[in-house]
Amino acid sequence: MNPVVQSNRRAWEAASEKYVREHEDLLAQAARGQLLLASELDLLRPLMQSSPAVVHLQSGNGLDDIGLVAAGARVVIGVDFSGVAARAARRRATQLGVSCEYVVAEVPGVPLQDECADLVYTGKGALIWMSDLDSWARDAARLLRPSGHLFIYEGHPLVPLWTWNEKTPGIRLDRSYFARYHVNDTFPAHGAVEWQWTLAEIINAVISVGLDVVHVAEYAEPFWRPIGVSAAAWQGRLPNAFALLARRPSEAGADG
Repeated sequence: MNPVVQSNRRAWEAASEKYVREHEDLLAQAARGQLLLASELDLLRPLMQSSPAVVHLQSGNGLDDIGLVAAGARVVIGVDFSGVAARAARRRATQLGVSCEYVVAEVPGVPLQDECADLVYTGKGALIWMSDLDSWARDAARLLRPSGHLFIYEGHPLVPLWTWNEKTPGIRLDRSYFARYHVNDTFPAHGAVEWQWTLAEIINAVISVGLDVVHVAEYAEPFWRPIGVSAAAWQGRLPNAFALLARRPSEAGADG
């Protein structure tokens, strides 16, 4: 395993203890429902009508998996390189009796068979841990059945540049949109290295593996807000999230 990936994994194992400590609160949140954002449900709802088999890359605390089942998925397989996070997510899914399974593995390199998913779902702090975006895209595409979809709902690549100034939106002078990485100083911290990809690089990586981009959207609302922080950058003037929906052609060349 790459030394940076190893270091990041250690950081996430430590940070994921939060999901163990907050088990009861997360369980209650899951039981209440409304776990997926309205903006992502708008894009996912038509896909959920066929009760898809879903693979969630970098599944974290697993709440999105429960939301996907509630939205219509017949099964969700979550993949995360944190054993702590996967075990905590499995415990919640078992208690709620929902059809979610978990695999502890590095992404890319997912130990699932080709064409096992109708939908590959990822994001909300996932792509920033990918040191090789092209390999990630190949792995995601490999998992899709013909006519299957890749759905990304992620922090906008510009987000690392925004300051948390409460009065005026600002840009961090210690960061660049075109830098390859920066050290995370929020969550999970512990020296974790975030990889930076421009929006163009993400879109082109998806196109390069033969997927057809169906929809791209940008949003002012961040998918995550630290408790007690109210930054001016989140008040509607700057992009803080994006969604990308792509589709694998039904047959090689058939949709061309």
